[in-house]
Amino acid sequence: MKNDHPVVDPTELRELARQAYLYTVPLVIMETTRKWRLRNGANVFNHARKLLNHRSRWITTPNNDTLYSDAWLDLSQGPLTITVPDTGERYFSLAFMDMYTNNFAILGTRTTGNGGGEYTVVGPHHEIPEGAGNVVRAPTPRVWALGRVLVDGPEDLADACAVQDGLFINADAPTADVTEGEPVLRDAPWDQYLKAANDLLRREPPPATDLGILRKIAPLGVGPDQYFDVSRFDAEQARAIEEGIEAARDFLVTVQGARGAVVEGWTYPNGRTGDFGQDYLLRAVIAVGGLGALPVEEAMYMRADGDQERGLFDGKRNYRLHFPAGEMPPLDSFWSLSLYEAMDDGQFFFADTPLRRYAIGDRSPGLTWNEDGSLDIWIGADNPGEGRENNWLPAPEKPFAMVFRGYMAKSALRNGRYRLPRVVRVD
Repeated sequence: MKNDHPVVDPTELRELARQAYLYTVPLVIMETTRKWRLRNGANVFNHARKLLNHRSRWITTPNNDTLYSDAWLDLSQGPLTITVPDTGERYFSLAFMDMYTNNFAILGTRTTGNGGGEYTVVGPHHEIPEGAGNVVRAPTPRVWALGRVLVDGPEDLADACAVQDGLFINADAPTADVTEGEPVLRDAPWDQYLKAANDLLRREPPPATDLGILRKIAPLGVGPDQYFDVSRFDAEQARAIEEGIEAARDFLVTVQGARGAVVEGWTYPNGRTGDFGQDYLLRAVIAVGGLGALPVEEAMYMRADGDQERGLFDGKRNYRLHFPAGEMPPLDSFWSLSLYEAMDDGQFFFADTPLRRYAIGDRSPGLTWNEDGSLDIWIGADNPGEGRENNWLPAPEKPFAMVFRGYMAKSALRNGRYRLPRVVRVD
């Protein structure tokens, strides 16, 4: 695909720009995250030694259940080897995401077990080394490796950190040049954005199965075999492209239900979450609102559907989530309910609340069950009162969202035979 496409009329350019933004925004967000996280260089793990809190703003919709360990792998100079520790009975996963946010491999409890091992990661342009054992083949030269180590409360933190210490990239990993400029953000002016997106498409080759959308947006001069040239557009065409990109941005902030249907008060994940194929809209929505989401086989993310705009909850109201006896979610690992303040740009972060409690789950200290075996979780800015505080998930006095995570969900949850109970208002 070369820059030999005729320039189309402004109306068509507007729609092509909208589609181009939705297609490329995950790539731009990944590059922004990559540059922000390269403080120790590429091909080395950064370990978060504490659970994320309200000050943690580098990843949208984080969890408060696991320690994160992440590394940005640069495979452009050759393969590297990752050592994964024995994690005992502890949940662990190491997800590998290409620059298009697809999870192309996951190591850990569900897939390879908890015994650890060595894995050779090979980029798309290199041969597998002779004698390599466990091989992970990456579709793009740059990869985000994101590890999650379960923490069972404050007293377990030191042991969880010890697991992180056993996760590392071997010292003979190829040296990567990280002397790069500032990232171009997803809300950059349209010409800067499309130039950055085009450069990334050239650097990180998209899969052949994306050829259809790439042919469609080619008249913009955006593609893996093109060079974006803003001077080829006149003022009217430039306005049309800008309007198309703004329409895509507005849509991503306001869109509801793109991850799946709302059923009994919850939005369930689309089965393509985490490995998106050609569902470019879903991929864009997740990149903005839940970057790094795992596939449903590894984790189910259900968002509660609130009573305010954008499916949010009213921070001036109080709510309850009630699980009847014997009707807890069917899982092979753990669950949690996390609460987030909603940002104007569509991202979600933990809120600063009095208890500094960001989530409640099956491992929460002091979680109190009712005499009949049922469970109530109280949600809101107001303390629910004596006997209920252990089960209180504090909220800010402004719009908020809630996400229920279920790790290693059994088939009843994945296929919809089990549904979460509705969150109801209690004032």
